[in-house]
Amino acid sequence: MHKRWNLNQNYQQAQVDALQQQLKIHPSLCKLLVQRGITTFEEARQFFRPSLSQLHDPFLMKDMDVAVARVNKALTNQEKILVYGDYDVDGTTAVSLLYLFLKSLYAKVAFYIPDRYHEGYGVSFKGVEFAQQNGYTLIIALDCGIKAHDKVALANSYGIDFIICDHHRPGNDLPEALAILDPKRNDCPYPFKELSGCGVGFKLVQAIAQNNHIPFAQIEPYLDLVAVSIAADIVDIMGENRVLAHFGLKLLNTHPRFGINALINLSKVSRELSISDVVFFIAPRINAAGRIESGNRAVDLLTANDFETARIICDEI
Repeated sequence: MHKRWNLNQNYQQAQVDALQQQLKIHPSLCKLLVQRGITTFEEARQFFRPSLSQLHDPFLMKDMDVAVARVNKALTNQEKILVYGDYDVDGTTAVSLLYLFLKSLYAKVAFYIPDRYHEGYGVSFKGVEFAQQNGYTLIIALDCGIKAHDKVALANSYGIDFIICDHHRPGNDLPEALAILDPKRNDCPYPFKELSGCGVGFKLVQAIAQNNHIPFAQIEPYLDLVAVSIAADIVDIMGENRVLAHFGLKLLNTHPRFGINALINLSKVSRELSISDVVFFIAPRINAAGRIESGNRAVDLLTANDFETARIICDEI
C-alpha cells in the first residue's frame, strides 16, 4: 500500500513567531499549534489545560429546548421511552450513556440496537414497529436518524414522537421529527460542530440535568463513554472534544465502569490508557459484538452492574 503524507502548510510564520514570544516554548511546538488554529496565549492555555468550564451551554443547540421539554413530559406522564442507536462503537456508547442516565431517573426506559444484517444501518422500519407494538410513545435516536424521513413518518403515523441526536451532515431536507439535535444543521448556532454521536447524546443529558437541577458531578461519570466514542469515531480532538476526551480518559484510567474494566483486562493493557489504546484495543472489541452477533451485547457490557457479568459478556465478545 502506498501512503502519502499531506502536510498542513496553511499557516503564517508571523503567527508562529508571535505565539513563541508569548509561550516561550520551542518554535516547532508553536508551529504545530498554529497549524491547529491556535494563535493566542488564551487558546493555547485552553488547549494544554482543558477545563469542564469550557463546555458549551447545551441549550445553544437548535431544538434542545424542545427535546428537553418532551423528555420531561414523558417522565411526568410515565410514558415508555425507547433509546435507539446503531451497532457501532459511537452508537452503542451513546445508547448506553442515555439509557443509564434516564434509567437513574425513571423505570420505563429500554434500548434498541438494530441487527446489522437484517435491518442495516440507522433507524429501521422494524425498530419503529417494535416501538409501536410495545407501547413506546417516544423514540430517541442516537448517532443516526438525520436522513430517516420514511421511518420518522411511520412513527408519526403511530403517534410516536421522535428526537434525533445525530452528528452526520443532513441532506437538503430534514425528517419531520419533533426535535433534531445535530450541530451540523445549517440553522444550528451551536459553536462546536465536530461532536461524536455520543457527544451529542451527552449534550442532551447535560441539558436535561441542567433543566432539572441535577449537579454536573452526577453526569460526569458518563464521560468515559464519550471518550471511547471520540476515539473510535476518529473525530477531531480539538475544542469541546478535547475537553470531553481529557476528562473521559481520566475516568477510564481511574474509575472505569465494569464493562470497560473487563475490556482493559482482556486487552492486557497495563499502562495508562491513551486515546490510541482506546482506538486499537477497546473500540474493536466493542465493535465486534455488532459485527458477529448483536450490538445489544455491547450495550449489555457497557451497562453491566458488576464485574463478573461484564467479564462473561466480554469473553463472549
